[in-house]
Amino acid sequence: MPKLNMVQALNLALDQEMAKDPDVILLGQDIGPDGGVFRVTDNLHAKYGEDRVIDTPLAESGILGTAIGMAMGGVKAVAEMQFCGFSYLMTGQWEGHARRFRSRSQGHISLPVVVRFPYGGGVRALEHHSESPEATYAHMAGSKVVIPSGPRNARALLVASIRDPDPVVFFEPKHAYRAFREEVPEEEEVLPIGKAHIAHEGERLTLIGWGALMHMLEEEALPELEKQHGEGSVELIDLMTIAPMDIETIIESVKKTGRCVIVQEAPKSFSAASEIIAVINDQCLEYMEAPVKRVTGFDV
Repeated sequence: MPKLNMVQALNLALDQEMAKDPDVILLGQDIGPDGGVFRVTDNLHAKYGEDRVIDTPLAESGILGTAIGMAMGGVKAVAEMQFCGFSYLMTGQWEGHARRFRSRSQGHISLPVVVRFPYGGGVRALEHHSESPEATYAHMAGSKVVIPSGPRNARALLVASIRDPDPVVFFEPKHAYRAFREEVPEEEEVLPIGKAHIAHEGERLTLIGWGALMHMLEEEALPELEKQHGEGSVELIDLMTIAPMDIETIIESVKKTGRCVIVQEAPKSFSAASEIIAVINDQCLEYMEAPVKRVTGFDV
């Protein structure tokens, strides 16, 4: 089984889906001969041609608007926004059209659109290049919001997103793009959207994270906490999907442990962590041994 970094795993997912389904079309700025700013689409233009790997102008609203029209015509459109901070320029199309079409057409029109973009900090990028806006998109009803944490689940979740009949925002943690490698099977692998992964089972604390922070939690926080509190004391959950959120897995874990810490890159206020705390307070309050804690980015 080859060991791949996340960039290679994402490229494998796109390559295999394009080979399998001629309706899968990629579009975005510099994704063609240049292979994308992080090289996720490397060599796909040469392999599938300019009709299926389409270089677009620098116009995020136009990229998504085109993808929506293509999806209405039967294409599975995978659009890349070069950085998450510039994705806000597409939100008129996303909020006003992509997420609404199934409801607007009373179920007659679905939009198999995936918008993928790098997000998060940790690579010394400038403003507009280090945002963590997962809560913004999760707040828009009709949006599915997926965030992988490593090469293997990135490949499997991107495949699931491309095959999904509804629009998906696919956040790619750029700090994890080339930070480490994992074994990724060459044969097809798909993970369900909306299901969290219990990365480590434990009895005394539920630790919840997603994206690039998962690798840090597994490699640093988990060993340190279990050194202090005993082996098997920490249950580590990789959320993987912000919307729809796997509430069942969270609640089952917190009822068992009685304690919870949520770790996210995004600022504290009005965040995914805030929503998780609200759900825990609503459904688990009588099981809690201590208030839920958040480790987050700063409110600046």
